[in-house]
Amino acid sequence: MNITTLTTRFFELYGNPEEKPRCFFAPGRVNLIGEHTDYNGGFVLPCALQYGTYLLIRPSADQVIRLSSTNMAFSTEIPIAEITKKVGNQWVNYPLGIFNQFRELNISLTGFDMLYSGDIPNSAGLSSSASIEMATAYALTVMLNATELEMIDLVKLSQRAENEFIGVNCGIMDMFAVGMGKKDYAIFLNCNTLEYKRVSLVLNGFRLIIANTNKQRGLADSKYNERVAECQLAVTYLSLQTPISRLGELSFMQFYKMQDTIPDELIRRRARHVLSENQRVLNAVACLHKGDIGQFGALMNASHESLRDNYEVTGFELDTLVAAAQKINGVVGARMTGAGFGGCTVNLVRENTVELFIEQVGREYQEKTGFKADFYLAEVSDGVREITSSL
Repeated sequence: MNITTLTTRFFELYGNPEEKPRCFFAPGRVNLIGEHTDYNGGFVLPCALQYGTYLLIRPSADQVIRLSSTNMAFSTEIPIAEITKKVGNQWVNYPLGIFNQFRELNISLTGFDMLYSGDIPNSAGLSSSASIEMATAYALTVMLNATELEMIDLVKLSQRAENEFIGVNCGIMDMFAVGMGKKDYAIFLNCNTLEYKRVSLVLNGFRLIIANTNKQRGLADSKYNERVAECQLAVTYLSLQTPISRLGELSFMQFYKMQDTIPDELIRRRARHVLSENQRVLNAVACLHKGDIGQFGALMNASHESLRDNYEVTGFELDTLVAAAQKINGVVGARMTGAGFGGCTVNLVRENTVELFIEQVGREYQEKTGFKADFYLAEVSDGVREITSSL
């Protein structure tokens, strides 16, 4: 991203070039393994990416928030007194949800001129929404001198904004990875307790490749909330055997012994995915500690199978992309990542196979689906931060 060009665009929109904006960046994230476990209080293993959202922000002379984006045509001006209202289904609801959270914390707000620019593919499952939210939250903390808010507070309020303002019952993983990410490390997170450890991501001759199906899907409109409700129903059944409030409180072996408590086979399969996936995350962390990339890849493959068969959140495009990847010698693991129903896959590929992978997988995927996949070589990045260079 060229910050100088972005700054020029900012002045075109808002004028007053003598008063420079400040620049903040929040990465996207990819979840290596541990899908649909976060809102169940389970384990996840995400990492922050080099792709993300840039925010140029400057205090305005009035009590108005002005929101624009280089990625979206829609822009708006909203008086601070009206930030509690959603603006249809527009992207500006993500920053507005953050402003609303600051208001609820009784932090005195002022007007701002704001320009967002991102290089995360829209609706790809790399968490552009959490990136926008965390960029906004961190920037407001700095601009409003809200020193009482620590990074974990920003993570939690961003999740609340998504749950309460946007209306998506997401877990905390996306915001946590965006806030707590560190270059060359994955984050092993217990979403129930928020205990976490950074795990060195030394891939020894392998690369992470993200493949975008380019099958658009809106998370709020998908079956995501339906899966949340199904897991809650599983908890209701299992609570007859042992008092739990979230599936992640059980180990897979505990669930295996009591799974017949759930009379509905579909609900049983939903719970089976969550708790087997939880165990896969634990096994994957052990593999990284040992440097066993092959077994890590096998766990990724098993994760996709469970997401396809037990949780039913993949679909034709994702399954086609994963199947094409798994055919190639040099690919040790491939799985969907994110909420599913479109979006992206994450693939663990030998460095000397990268060009072959992109060519062959891209061709087979387009032949079978009619969509053209996009491929991104992932680099593991630091979390949300202010950028002071090139301004």
